[in-house]
Amino acid sequence: MAEIAIKVEELYKQYKLGMVNTGTISHDLNRWWHKVRGKEDPYQLVTKVNDRTEKSSNEYVWALNNINFEVNKGEVLGIIGKNGAGKSTLLKILSKVTGPTKGKIKVNGRIASLLEVGTGFHPELSGRENIFLNGAILGMTKQEIKRKLDEIVDFSGVDKYIDTPVKRYSSGMYVRLAFAVAANLESEILIVDEVLAVGDAEFQKKCIGKMKDVSGGEGRTVLFVSHNMAAVESLCTHAIVMQHGEVILPKDIARNAVQFYNQSVVGELLNTKLDERKDRTGSGLLKMNLLEFFDKDNVPIQNLICGKKIKIRIHYFAKINIRTVSVAIAFNSLTGDNKCLVWTELIDKDYSNVQGNGYFECEIEKFPLSPGRYLINLFTKTDGGEILDWIQEAASVVIENGDFYGTGRNITTDHHTVLIEHDWR
Repeated sequence: MAEIAIKVEELYKQYKLGMVNTGTISHDLNRWWHKVRGKEDPYQLVTKVNDRTEKSSNEYVWALNNINFEVNKGEVLGIIGKNGAGKSTLLKILSKVTGPTKGKIKVNGRIASLLEVGTGFHPELSGRENIFLNGAILGMTKQEIKRKLDEIVDFSGVDKYIDTPVKRYSSGMYVRLAFAVAANLESEILIVDEVLAVGDAEFQKKCIGKMKDVSGGEGRTVLFVSHNMAAVESLCTHAIVMQHGEVILPKDIARNAVQFYNQSVVGELLNTKLDERKDRTGSGLLKMNLLEFFDKDNVPIQNLICGKKIKIRIHYFAKINIRTVSVAIAFNSLTGDNKCLVWTELIDKDYSNVQGNGYFECEIEKFPLSPGRYLINLFTKTDGGEILDWIQEAASVVIENGDFYGTGRNITTDHHTVLIEHDWR
């Protein structure tokens, strides 16, 4: 029988909306009055789950609601779900960053976590000092950390800046060092949140390779949260699917979990109007509210044709005048692989002084994707790096057969490939 690394039983996490503490004196007195009479805490009745698609009428919300699962030693478990599903809250509780409201967690081994950028790092300390700090937190001796130091620095690729305070690091450097520390120190369990998305593609590939090594070769347990379904399928043995703070698909084979997620969760979101989507992230100073496609004659179209000229229009409302706005549109395969990215920043065409109602328009002379169905992510940010609005799986679009090369032959391949102009000699 496989040895259990993590067991979670009837786990709940409650937050009071708008509060950073336990609440008000009146609520504390009410809790005490119920307790002395042997009654249940009136504010811990499970009456409202964490559903971002509607405005809550309750002061309290359950970020996690009756979570149950087991992870065996050496297993790689994927945790899949949209923004607001409760994934990060679950990982914070497992990492002991925050405590559960009620429930049991049994952990067999030390945990190393890579949560949001900067977690566990002291900004005033150098990269080298933070390595020793993280190791000490994990219960490792100075000699143990010294033995791993060169390996960590080499993997991170920030050796030139290892004695620089990490407050001067870019977000990418932060993540590189943080992952190198978490993956190379001698912990039995590795927890990795979505932060790998900050790193470049080469480093992400390196991290996934490392996670395969620590699970397969070293027998360590990995919990992995990602919106990249291809990475989940490739790396994870099993996965669970979460929505509104609940597990809607218990632990299953990773491929089955990804298929369930695409059919149920993503399918439900794609039927929601863009301006009604609540699973977006960003400051909200600018909100994207409609996505439209047009052909070369400005006629609205539903499907795109391979090789034809198209225009993509993103309508928005900006609450204030925003000095500079960068806009990106990503076309992904159904498993989350990015196949095509158009971004104002890449061609130095960011928008200036954006305010009120308007739209951004991107024109593509020959649409380069082969036939098939794709998912679209939309992203806007300021020149200072502040995310204004970010919607994953904002829409899906079908690309139809088309004569991309002008040979009289339609492109019929459906392998989500990018087509480019080329010649042979």
